[in-house]
Amino acid sequence: MEPGAGDGAPHYRENNGYRLPADMSPASAEDAQKEAGRIEPVLKQLWEAKSWDPENVRAALLKLGYQEERTGPKGERLGGTLIVREMPSRFVTDHYVRPEGAQVGLRVHDDACVTAFIQKTNYQVTTNGPYPEHGCIEPPAGH
Repeated sequence: MEPGAGDGAPHYRENNGYRLPADMSPASAEDAQKEAGRIEPVLKQLWEAKSWDPENVRAALLKLGYQEERTGPKGERLGGTLIVREMPSRFVTDHYVRPEGAQVGLRVHDDACVTAFIQKTNYQVTTNGPYPEHGCIEPPAGH
């Protein structure tokens, strides 16, 4: 059993390593927290206005001076730091449902991100290191 697994699955960290963010340096964590502080009031205002679709969220965050992340054909980053996309679909009873809302990922540094979501029921802004192979937005659960 892995150290720290507790009562959980014996190979949790091994099996879910792709869903665990990398560590941030203290300076990068501080910078990420500053950016989270800029993003949170925008998402709060959008949520109060019931405007959580990806297009409106993207437009509001671009007004803060961020640029959309661009990637090349092999996934290499070509510039920009912001990703805004639909919420991931989830399985409900016998079919998949895509909830209203948007996911946000902002790359602050190579080792630091702001990750957020906004949907009908709530919104949240957090800071974390990037996820292996997925950047700033947490990858979906797999099996």
